[in-house]
Amino acid sequence: MSLPRRSYDPRRVCLLPLPPLPAFIRTNKRTLGIYLSGAAFALGWWVFLDAVLLSSISMRAPPEDEPWSPPATSMGFSDWLPGLCATLGMIVVNLIDKQLLGDAGGTFAFGGGSGGGWGEGGVQWRARMFLFVGFALLAGGLAGSFTVLTVKYLVPVLPPGYEYYGVANVAQNGALMLSTILLWMSQSAEGEYEYQLHI
Repeated sequence: MSLPRRSYDPRRVCLLPLPPLPAFIRTNKRTLGIYLSGAAFALGWWVFLDAVLLSSISMRAPPEDEPWSPPATSMGFSDWLPGLCATLGMIVVNLIDKQLLGDAGGTFAFGGGSGGGWGEGGVQWRARMFLFVGFALLAGGLAGSFTVLTVKYLVPVLPPGYEYYGVANVAQNGALMLSTILLWMSQSAEGEYEYQLHI
């Protein structure tokens, strides 16, 4: 080994050590993660609603004495659908009890028995299915926003500036996915006064 033994730690991944987090962040990481998740959620919807308002304002006709031609395109229900799917996916993912997703006795069957299926013991299977549905809604929202951007705003020849509507849609869905991940990690982290006691 080329490094001296005193500076080598086999648990380290990087050669350059990262500085430790400040004490405030280490003690309040759960609260900080929840606030950051809410900020990402609000920022995503704010960017999207900004584009919706710009589209709505461009559709208004000025008074009769001014010449006006309608805009080349405007935002419709197809622009709203990806964000609504992603928001629904975020709600589904973060309403699931994380303790139900763990391995409960090692049984994971589709029918009957003590651990799987839709019977009395199939809680873990249903929780995993709802988690899959939630992430599918999130991924569908993000894929739908890229599709709307491409099909509605990039492929047709439009005047400059209209691509902002599609970019805002993609930014909204990316922020919603980031918000979901932050909230998931924050809810999974132990709180400042939370202890795991086993008897």
